[in-house]
This record gives sequence, C-alpha cells and structure tokens, in this order.
Amino acid sequence: MKKWLLMLLMVSMAGMILTPAGLAKEVGKGDIAFVDVSVLTVWAEPNLDRPIDAPAVSNPVDHWKWTTDMTYEEKLWLVGKLETQALYGMKVNVLEEAGDWVKISVEGQPTPREESGYPGWVPKVQLTNNERLEDLSNRPFATVTVPTASLYEDRALSKEFMEVSFNTRLPVMAEQGNKVLVATPADGNKWFDLADIEIYESEQDIPKPTADDLLATGELFLDLPYLWAGVSGFGFDCSGFTHTIYKAHGITIPRDSSIQAQHGTFVEREDLQKGDLVFFARNNGTGAVHHVGMYIGEGKMIHSPNTASTVEIVVIDESSYASSYHSGRRYLEN
Repeated sequence: MKKWLLMLLMVSMAGMILTPAGLAKEVGKGDIAFVDVSVLTVWAEPNLDRPIDAPAVSNPVDHWKWTTDMTYEEKLWLVGKLETQALYGMKVNVLEEAGDWVKISVEGQPTPREESGYPGWVPKVQLTNNERLEDLSNRPFATVTVPTASLYEDRALSKEFMEVSFNTRLPVMAEQGNKVLVATPADGNKWFDLADIEIYESEQDIPKPTADDLLATGELFLDLPYLWAGVSGFGFDCSGFTHTIYKAHGITIPRDSSIQAQHGTFVEREDLQKGDLVFFARNNGTGAVHHVGMYIGEGKMIHSPNTASTVEIVVIDESSYASSYHSGRRYLEN
C-alpha cells in the first residue's frame, strides 16, 4: 500500500481514534515543536558533532551506544560543546534555522539566557511540529518513574518501540488493566507497563514531595555515569540531576547550578535539612558556583560529580569538595 494511503488510515483502539503519524512536518523558525527522540541533546552551535556522536544526532537515537562507545577524553570534549538535553515529547520553541539545524529553547528549563527556555542547537530531524500533542495537552499524562522504561507497539508489550527516560511525560489515551496507552509526538499511540509510570490529571496534581521522596528518587540513579549537559536516566550532569529530581516531583527549579544557587531560600550550613541543595564554588567557596549536590543528612550529599565519575553519595567534608562549600538553598517548602 502506498505511503500516502497509510497516512490516511484511522485505526480504532480502546474506543479512541489514532492520529496518523505521517502528518508531522519539518520544523521551521517560529514553530512550536516537540522532541521526537528519546533524549534530545542540545548543542552550543550547529554542526559541532563528531562521527562518534552519530547515535546522538540521528532519529531514532541510541543513547547507550553513544555514551558507552566514548572514551573518557571523548566525553570530556563535550564540556562546553553541549548546553542541555530534553526528553521525548517535551515542547520546544524554534528560534533560528541554519541548514539542517535549528536553534531552540526548551520549555520548563528556566535560565536567564532565554525567557522561553534553555537555548541551543539541534538537528531538525529530531523534532516534529505535529500538532497532536498540543491538542492533547489537557489530557492526563503518564510520567516515567524508573530510570528508563520501554514504550511498546502492542498491548501485549512484546514489541519494543523505544526506550525512554525517567520523567518522560506523554498524554494518556486509555488504561486497560496494567497497560496504559499513550500518545507519541509523531508515531501514533504506544503502550506503557503501568509498573513503570504514574498517571496525573495535571502537573498541579503531582503530590508535594517530602525530603525522603526526593532522596529516594535520587538514589534510583546511584552509579549512573556522569554526562555533561545530561538530564535523563541515561546520564546526568550535576545540575541536570538536581533539576530533574525536583521536576519529577512537580517543582521547577533553574537548570544551571549557578542560577539554582541564586533562588530558593538561603540556608545556613548548620541548618541544612534533607532535600536542600548544597553548592560549591571556586576560590575556596568564594568564587563562581560550579557544582551542586543534594543534602541527605549527617553531613552527606548525593550528586553527579564529573566526567570521570558516577552518581554517588559522599561525606562532604571527606570529599574533594570539602574546601569549596559555598551555600545551601531550600526549594522544598515545609
């Protein structure tokens, strides 16, 4: 059957009509678009990618292959070359075009650099401006609560469509027992295992977390390798880790550690509580903030430290950050 005929098929499932995937169009300047890959890596400039970065700039992406194939030196090269990441289904604003690349801003990642969201460059092929998700924005959504989860083509969960990250959010179309049908940006409806997600009516309905909730979420990622600019269950940088933990619990904080250190409520070191963010700065703690962790009590923090390391728990005063403590900030209301 010709492709254009397939695009017109409407398939009835669970009492819902599925929107054909092929109606998505190439994005352009001024568009509101959606991330169409499991993890969208946002670059400082267009066309910076190397041959080894091919799995990260394609559609679909292979994030595990990308991160595991790189040597330490190749990962370290990414510092300053990448800006942030965005997850499958996230909304972005298209600001500029340059050939096959576009400059975007990622909504929900606050920064003083761009009012509409965190800016940077991505390949056009990784975005879609299919209006389907916009039309479904008021539906309940499923959010992934495990480090990574599979989306499936079929209700039997026998054919994987895509592995997606923690905190990926997609509109719910139907629930059938322990299976949940969700809308995707450009590929119709797919299935989640209910065990991998939570369903909320809206972001406002996400329960207010306790400090223990935040820490339990952080501990899901112990031993996960660091990735500069990372915000996903495939790899975090330091502020991507704290930003994502809070975001998953319905609290939006700035994307970068230096800006996180300027918001929330200042906390004296002796008054730190579990869930507070702790910041570290150059010049023995008096200079520019360059690192953030989450305080877990008893002088310890959980953090994603650097390219050579993984998410870990350390005693602050026994770590390499002992002499660079800067401040504490509280984003969790009592």
